[in-house]
Amino acid sequence: VQLQASGGGLVQPGGSLRLSCTASERASGRYAMAWFRQAPGKEREFVAAIRWNDGSTRYADSVKGRFTISRDKTKNTAYLQMNSLKPEDTAAYYCAADRSIITSDLANAWAYDYWGQGTLVTVSS
Repeated sequence: VQLQASGGGLVQPGGSLRLSCTASERASGRYAMAWFRQAPGKEREFVAAIRWNDGSTRYADSVKGRFTISRDKTKNTAYLQMNSLKPEDTAAYYCAADRSIITSDLANAWAYDYWGQGTLVTVSS
């Protein structure tokens, strides 16, 4: 599976951005896609995940209420709508996918087999 991420950029605090991640194949079964992020000098951290079949989601506490993950099955694409952005949201954002991930592993980077390239999000005035 190849993943193509896009949508990063520079935004002021309080602003919004939408990231997209398109997969090269149609998803099925226990397929899930997720977003992780990595700020300079920090470890990669989980942001949000979505189960493809039923659309169930999971979020990191730091983004709950501000970020929304969704998917468009017809386009094999997951989206991350980011609102009320803060300077601490600045990071490279990576999308990830796995064909058979179990629910308890949705927030674990090591559980994902496929990764897209990072897209940089900078929140600054």
